[in-house]
Amino acid sequence: LFGGLGHNFMNPALGARCFLLISFGSLMTQYSLDGVSQATPLVKLAEGGRVDLLDMFVGNTSGVIGCSVAALLIGGIYLLLTGGITWEIPVSTLAAFTLFVALFSGKGFDLTYLLAQLRGGGIVMAAFFMATDPVTSPVTSTGQLIFGAAVGILSGLFRVMGSSADSVSYAVIISNLLVPFLDEYTVPKPFAFRTQKESTGFRIPKSAITLCFITLIAGVALSGVFGLTKDTIEEQKEAQNNESYRMVCPNAQDFQDDEAMVSAIESLAGGVYGTDFGKAYINKAKVGLDASGNVAGYVISATSGDGFDGNITMSIGLDPEGTVTGIAFTELHETAGMGMRCDEEEFKNQFIGAAVDKFLMNKEGSASADNEINSISGASVSSGAVINAVNAALDFFHANQG
Repeated sequence: LFGGLGHNFMNPALGARCFLLISFGSLMTQYSLDGVSQATPLVKLAEGGRVDLLDMFVGNTSGVIGCSVAALLIGGIYLLLTGGITWEIPVSTLAAFTLFVALFSGKGFDLTYLLAQLRGGGIVMAAFFMATDPVTSPVTSTGQLIFGAAVGILSGLFRVMGSSADSVSYAVIISNLLVPFLDEYTVPKPFAFRTQKESTGFRIPKSAITLCFITLIAGVALSGVFGLTKDTIEEQKEAQNNESYRMVCPNAQDFQDDEAMVSAIESLAGGVYGTDFGKAYINKAKVGLDASGNVAGYVISATSGDGFDGNITMSIGLDPEGTVTGIAFTELHETAGMGMRCDEEEFKNQFIGAAVDKFLMNKEGSASADNEINSISGASVSSGAVINAVNAALDFFHANQG
C-alpha cells in the first residue's frame, strides 16, 4: 500500500496508530501511572481542572509514551544540532498551534493554559519527530513552513473543537496528504534548460491519483459489505434495544409506540434536543404495558454526543409518574477502567428510584440529595454525558407524557 521507503503518502507509524485508535479505542487509551488508571492532564484541563506544569514537563503523568516534554526537547535539539532535521517544521508547528489555541480556546493568551496545552499530548513529539519525517514532509523551506503551520492549526482545531483530548496524530497524517501539492508549487522551477515536451498548466501529482483510487476501491468494498450485512445489523440492534427495554422497565410485558411521543420525536427531525443537555438526541419512545394491557411505564432511548470516545446511547426506564426505574446502555465505547465504568451498577443505581426533573453531577463524590449523581473519578466527561442524556429523556417525558 505504501510502496516502500520514499513512496509513503503518509507517515506509516502514525497511519498505523490512527488505525488502531479508530478500531480499538478503548484498548489504546488504557493509560495508567504506577498501575493506577487516571485521567490524562489534557482531560483534566478540558474538564476545567488544574494540572501540574512541572509534572507534565518531566513526564510524571499518565498518557502516551513520550509524554515527557523535557526528554522530547533534548532529542529534538540533538536532531537540530546534528542536522537530522531543520527548524522550519518544529517552529511553525508549535507557533501555529499556540496561536490557534490562544485565539479560539476561549482562554485567550493565558500563559499557564498555553504552557499546559504545549506540554500535554503529542504536539511536541509531532513537531520534532513525526511531522519532520523526511519521506512525508516537503523538501523546500517554504513548503515546510506551510506544512508545519497546517499541522499546528489542525492540532489546535481538533483539541479545541473536537471530542478527543488530543488528536495530533490525525493532524499530521492529514497534512501529509498536502505534501505532493506543496512540493509541486514550492520547488523552484529551473530556467536554464528546456525539455523536449514541456508540461503546462495544472498537474495532479501521481501520488494523489493513486490515493484517490485506493480510497475509491476501499469505499466500494466497505459499502458492499455494509449492504450485505445491513439487515442483520438492524435485527441485532433491534434485539439489543428490546432487551434493554425489559431491563429498565421490568414490570412491562409488551412495548408499543406512544403516538404523542413518536410525533414529538419526528418533529425534532434528528436535531439536538433542547439547549440545556449538551449534544443530546431523543431516538425512540415506547410505552410498556403489563399483562392486563395497563401502562406499566415508559422507555425512552437517548444519545449524548458528548462522550469522551464518541456517542453514548442508552434506554431510560420511567414509571407512569416519571420515577426512573433503570438505565441500560446500547452504545458505550468509553475508556476502559474509566468511562466504561458508567456501565457499573454502582453508578447506574444512583438514578433508580429518583423522581426529579433534572439530575446534577457531583464531582466531589459526596452526593446526598436525590437529584445528585456522583461522577466517576477521572471520567467526569463520560459521567456528564450520561447525565445529560438522562436529563434530556426526563424533560422529553414530562413535556410529552401521554
